[in-house]
Order: sequence, then C-alpha cells, then structure tokens
Amino acid sequence: MVGVEIAKNLFCEAKRFIPGGVNSPVRSFQAVGGYPVFVKEAKGSKIYGECGKEFIDYCLSWGALILGHAHPEVIATLLESIKKGTSFGTATRLEIELAKLIVEAIPSIEQVRLTNSGTEAVMGAIRLARAYTKKGKIIKFKGSYHGHADYLLDCPGIPKDFKKHTLVVPYNDIEKVRAAVEKYQKDLAAIIVEPVLANCGVVLPEGGFLQSLRKVADKYNIVLIFDEVITGFRLSYMGAQGHFKVKPDLTCLGKVIGGGLPAGAFGGKKEIMQLLAPQGPVYQAGTLSGNPVAVSAGIATLSILKKDNPYPVLERRTKKFCEKIGEKAEDFKIKLKINYIGSIFSLFFTDKKVIDFSSSQMQDVRLFKRFFHDLLKSGVYFSPSAFEANFLSTAHSEEDLDRTLEFIGAILKDLRR
Repeated sequence: MVGVEIAKNLFCEAKRFIPGGVNSPVRSFQAVGGYPVFVKEAKGSKIYGECGKEFIDYCLSWGALILGHAHPEVIATLLESIKKGTSFGTATRLEIELAKLIVEAIPSIEQVRLTNSGTEAVMGAIRLARAYTKKGKIIKFKGSYHGHADYLLDCPGIPKDFKKHTLVVPYNDIEKVRAAVEKYQKDLAAIIVEPVLANCGVVLPEGGFLQSLRKVADKYNIVLIFDEVITGFRLSYMGAQGHFKVKPDLTCLGKVIGGGLPAGAFGGKKEIMQLLAPQGPVYQAGTLSGNPVAVSAGIATLSILKKDNPYPVLERRTKKFCEKIGEKAEDFKIKLKINYIGSIFSLFFTDKKVIDFSSSQMQDVRLFKRFFHDLLKSGVYFSPSAFEANFLSTAHSEEDLDRTLEFIGAILKDLRR
C-alpha cells in the first residue's frame, strides 16, 4: 500500500501542473484505472518505480528500446557525445552516418530526412506525397495511428475542413481500398499504412494485402507510405517491408532509430525526396532535427543490431512466450487471442478470430484491466492499455520470461472465477 500511496501522491501533484498529470495520454492509466507507475530508473529488462518496486518491462518505451534499458554501449556513446555539446543547429558528420545506416539497411530508401519524432516524419511524408502527385486526398486505415497531426485525428479542436481530405477504410479490406481509390483517384495523393497495426494492439496484414496496396498505388499514380515508426528496425533490420518483401515509395521511422532518445525520419525514392527544401519547394524543418545526442544513440543502436542480428532469436523467443501464454489460457478456458510477429505481441480477451475495429466489443476490457493490475502487483509491466502492443528486447532473459509466464498462469487461473 505504501507504493500505491507514493504513486497517488505523485499523480495528484503532477495534475496540478500538467494537464491530466502526464505529457502523453496513455501514460495516465486512464485505460486501465489506478495510478501510473512513476519510473525512477531502468536497466536491462527492468524498470524501477519511485515506489521502490522492480518491474519486468514489456512496454520498453513503446518499443523503442529493442536493446533494453541503458544498454552499456549506447550509454557510453551518449556520454561521449554529451561531452562535445548537446545541440549545434548546424550540420554534423553524425547526421550523415545515421542517414547512411538507414539508407543501406532499407532498400526502398534512397534518401532520408531526420526529424524529432514519428509524428513529424509522417507529416513530412504526406506533404511530400501531395506535392509529388499534385493531389490532395489520402487514405488511412481504421485502427491505425500516425501521430497527432490534425488531418489524421478525429477529436475536438480540429476543423472539419482539415479532415475532409482523409479517407478512412478498414484494414485488410482490399476491396474497400479499391472502391475508395476508384471514386477519388483524380485527387488521391497517398495511401498511408502501418504494415502491421501496432497502435491498437497487434493486427497482422492478411496474405497479399500489402502487395495489393502496392499494385493499386502503382496503377493510379498514388504514393504508398509505410508508417514503420514501430516496425522499423524492430520487425527486422529492413523493417516490415523487408519481412513482407514490399517496397513502399516513402517510409516513416522513429522509436528504435533514436536508441531511446527523441528521433524520427522519413525517406524514400530520390525523385520524391528531392522536392524537399532547400533542394526543392516543399518546406520542412526542425531546430533539433538530427540532434547530435539523439543521432549518436541511434548510430550505436543500429550498429549493434547490424552486427549482432538479434532478430531470429527475438522472434523465436516471442513465439515461444506467446504460445505458452495461449496454452495457459486454454488450460483455464480463458478466451484469449494472442497476436504476435517478430518481437511484438498483444493480448485480446476475446474469442473472435478477426479483430473488428467497428465493434465496441472487440475485447473484454474489464478482464484486461484485472489482468494488467494483477501483473503489475506481481512485478510485470505491460503497456497500460488493452489496445497497445508489447515488446521483447535483447535484455529479457529466460528467467524474466519464465517468471512472467508463472505469474500469468496464476492470474489467468484466478480470472476464471
């Protein structure tokens, strides 16, 4: 109870100065109830709360920390970088090095522009697509999240005119895509898609869906944008496009490429990218874009991933981990669907084989809340929402996974009551 009181007091104080007590909504625990964990420090697979408790972390800064918290090589690189200065507002050799790593890793990217976040990357990519095609409308998919730009959200404060050029169609429904494209082809600039939905829980593309998007885009002179802010350098070193063998025209990146610091990027075909200022007329800028500290962390992270290639091991361990959770759910007759790919996974308390974003009964949120808080009490931190992804890192040990599975088994047994 002491830990709960500490979290409660910190949250109450935070709400005096910060709207909702947090600087990003999902951290508030509004989706699961209770008080958010205030993290004091982290190392490897663990986070340590101000409450004094240790948690095995499967949120990992929402997937950014594929090497785990405070990786020694990344920290050493950061310390050396900080000694030289934190921001210059000019060009640096480090920017070239990170850009080169990205271009060499992802075949569809011929040139890349660094940004401060995934949201900025998406904004830049869509602006470029509109300039390149000289069209205005875009297609996005239900359940996807591409940052908080006005034309990509539906919430108060956004004029209707900002949203009228954004068409929303069901994910994995290529016929609905074709219908929308046929209707609006004369003014359709881009299709933007998370190749694997991961901001609403993990939902995989059905066989041929991404390939069909590529064909539709080619047929109608539409720019295909992959939002790989989550899957980039996470699903494989070439991202989701390497995994599924589909090349988009533009790619948005974030999370992993910053090594735990704020960073994003968008890149693609040279003929499109050269429209960017100062070479072309499409303006995009950022005072801290290519920040030397963030870029250093990104270089260190990508260099380790390139050298060590941890992806096959991460994929095997995630598969085994998720299958064992599924077996425990079956043992206790809990309706649980587990979606996973690479080192990304999510749990849906439902017996539905297909996740339907049009249904308010997509999963039993009540059960998820109980599951989440019971895990938290056991010392395991999952992403605090029934509609978010979880992740494994290279820092997670077999002992971490075995302990987590033991806790999950006990919790699922109790949920049966």
